[in-house]
Amino acid sequence: MTTVTAGPAPAPAPPGRRPAGPSRLRRSWDRHWYAWAMVLPVVLVLAVLIFYPLVRGIWLSLTDLTEANQLAEVCTRSITGGEICKENPNRWEFVGLDNYARVLTGGVGEFWQWTGVTLIWTSVCVIFHYGLGLGLATMLNRPMRLRGLYRVLLVLPWAVPAFVSAFAWKFIFNERFGLANSLLTAVGIDPVDWFANRWTSLSTAIVTNIWLGVPFMMVALLGGMQTIPGELYEAAEIDGASPWQRFVNITLPGLRPVSMTVLLLGTIWTFNMFPIIFLVTEGQPAGQTDILVTGAYRAAFEGIRNYSLASTYGVLILSILLVFSIFYRRALRKQGEVW
Repeated sequence: MTTVTAGPAPAPAPPGRRPAGPSRLRRSWDRHWYAWAMVLPVVLVLAVLIFYPLVRGIWLSLTDLTEANQLAEVCTRSITGGEICKENPNRWEFVGLDNYARVLTGGVGEFWQWTGVTLIWTSVCVIFHYGLGLGLATMLNRPMRLRGLYRVLLVLPWAVPAFVSAFAWKFIFNERFGLANSLLTAVGIDPVDWFANRWTSLSTAIVTNIWLGVPFMMVALLGGMQTIPGELYEAAEIDGASPWQRFVNITLPGLRPVSMTVLLLGTIWTFNMFPIIFLVTEGQPAGQTDILVTGAYRAAFEGIRNYSLASTYGVLILSILLVFSIFYRRALRKQGEVW
């Protein structure tokens, strides 16, 4: 009878080390290759449309690239009709953080003025968006005649393209032919040159943006209200709670997850709302109603196009919104919200 002697047992893996084998990424690919295949097109689209422009913008913000120095050679036409080309002596170059230092210290542009206008513009618009949207959602959440028709009519401003609404409201506030001044004249008040003063000019853009943004808030909050169990309202009514008490103690807490999301989205969208300021006020008077995104546009496309300065504004705008989102998320976590 032959005895088979087993070889020595393999030594256990040292503590803190995993046994040799396929990596976690490889195992995930082997088990879920179809999911990776479906995600791949989205990743490629994001890389082309978002990641590459983002990296390119950050790189440009570290240079002094403008329309005047972007070419390696400068060509002039001679009297014989030919072209004479020579090396550009003012070729763009890497400057590090100089653009950020110049912008933040007021050496170029109106960054701090634009930031102040942007904060006022964003705060006022988001407050009115949420307040009016909540009021309309509360009204439409109750049984009433023609409720479906009212919902459709209140959503219409959201369906109209932003530039169409911008031109319509700009005409409404026209000094000579606008409806606003016609109404003022009808009640004995002198017409107002809305775009000659900084604050009246900014108020026209705010009114326009409120018109555009309230329907989104209304629809989102109305959807949130319809997910709140009706039994809570019935129990509160049986206990003698007034409508205001039911609103404060049931509706608002029930809307908290939706509210936190739409407030964040509304803040980001309004912060970057380019067409309303650009088309309604055009920065009047003298650029005093420009916000950060319109300032970045003017740096990139007006006068001598300063691509590096525009990229610097873009990176600063992104940084401001990232910092706001991080602190906003932390505040929600402290309140017990999972987001």
